[in-house]
Amino acid sequence: MPEANNSTKADPNFEGSPPNPIPDSSTPGEVRDLFNTLPVEGKPRNILNMKSPQELRDHLARLGLVLPVDDKILTTEEGSPLADPITIGGFTIGNRWCIHPMEGWDGTKGGGPGENTIRRWERIGLSGAKLAWGEATAVQHDGRANAHQLMATPDHVEGLALLLKTLKDAHGERFGTIEDLLVGLQLTHSGRFCRPNGPDLEPRIACHHPLLDEMFGIDPNDDSVVWTDEDLEILIDAYVDAAKTAQQAGFQFVDIKACHGYLFHGFLSAHTRPGEFGGDFDGRTRLLLTTIDRVRSACPDLIIGTRLSAFDTLPHQPGKGPMDPKDNIPYNYGFGINQDDPTKIDLTEPIRLIKKLRDHGVSVVNISAGSPYYNPDVQRPTTFKPFEDPLIDVCRQISFTRECKKAVPDMPMVGTGYTCLGRHTPHVGQAVVREGWTDFVGLGRQVLSCPQLPADALEKGKLDEGQLCCTCGACTVSARSGLTSGCYTKDPHYRDGPDGPKVKELMAEALKK
Repeated sequence: MPEANNSTKADPNFEGSPPNPIPDSSTPGEVRDLFNTLPVEGKPRNILNMKSPQELRDHLARLGLVLPVDDKILTTEEGSPLADPITIGGFTIGNRWCIHPMEGWDGTKGGGPGENTIRRWERIGLSGAKLAWGEATAVQHDGRANAHQLMATPDHVEGLALLLKTLKDAHGERFGTIEDLLVGLQLTHSGRFCRPNGPDLEPRIACHHPLLDEMFGIDPNDDSVVWTDEDLEILIDAYVDAAKTAQQAGFQFVDIKACHGYLFHGFLSAHTRPGEFGGDFDGRTRLLLTTIDRVRSACPDLIIGTRLSAFDTLPHQPGKGPMDPKDNIPYNYGFGINQDDPTKIDLTEPIRLIKKLRDHGVSVVNISAGSPYYNPDVQRPTTFKPFEDPLIDVCRQISFTRECKKAVPDMPMVGTGYTCLGRHTPHVGQAVVREGWTDFVGLGRQVLSCPQLPADALEKGKLDEGQLCCTCGACTVSARSGLTSGCYTKDPHYRDGPDGPKVKELMAEALKK
């Protein structure tokens, strides 16, 4: 079985920020600078209204974007690259579809799964994806992003085992085998965005951030919210215990989460933090790498992955765009961002970190970007009142996964940003896998509305377009409002459920703003 599709050649000595992605020889015109994150003016087009691959290609060309798009969705029998197996950490995964980890808002207050949690995991099992990157699960109570998030503490082994069994049973019954299905669990502490007891923030941060402190009402002089080095040693023990819990529940891999503004991502940006867990590159990566080493030592049979925000942006104020960095230049508050010009991306450190992750035994990296708390468009492109044409954000994520893959070709990678492509997701996904831009196509929101997309693509070569995610944001609006997370637009289980009317009201209010 192949280890990975590495058809994209790489410079083995590459360390710095790569050049702007180079267009194919068949692509005319100027190529947009995706390293510049300032929103592009102009009327966005809704990708979901583009009926044909050629219409998508035409719009890509108008925007100066480079993205391969196949004419036809290929089935397994027709040789779809998405059907190719790949071996990671000694385990052969049956295809190139991955279900992203998503934070749930439907567990019990004690940290166990609820009925809706079990239903979501069953639907993931029915998706046909052979890599299931299980949802964000807190390693201790104060690290929960909401009061209904799952917890990976020793007293929750049975609940986690039930979720795993539910997913595997559904998958085995539908597809005949689970021998090529890899299921993991994402371990997290929410850091700046902890809400363990209700709607109020209870932040635990790596260091103060002048823009985010202002945005989220954190007193810049309050050091009680900043982790001490001594407390971090205890936190590492909690991650080890959580990994043991996941292994006892039957999971095959764990993700040490370092993305989306949560704690370990915050430490990657902690240039101003003194001591051994901040400052220079080695200090800022020490917490993540030490935790990985400790988990590997305690659980040598567990495969380890990392979901990584490979680049950051200036925080965006709702409806206003990026904040002014003011006097904070050099900008010492981001990761994968140019310190002299924080409107620009710099992949030097992220690529250096991916190489370190490989050397520390990480078997797969899931590439994401930024944070949904302060710039949701770059991390989760949307057709719902976007700052710029969402295709720019889609191409930025896909292209930068490509750049990471070119720089570290022996690290299997999962790509992000595909849901916003709608009906074109398999057309693009199979093309980028074929070309070696990524090893896996990851789906998040899409699975809430249309979980069967991977199976439909590989078995039928066509999708149930009426069920595709419309990126309206109702799943996020509901969750951020303390309601059960789910698709309130396409899934009648939520739309016609008890929270349906309230979510409809919330979406109407959002449209007016």
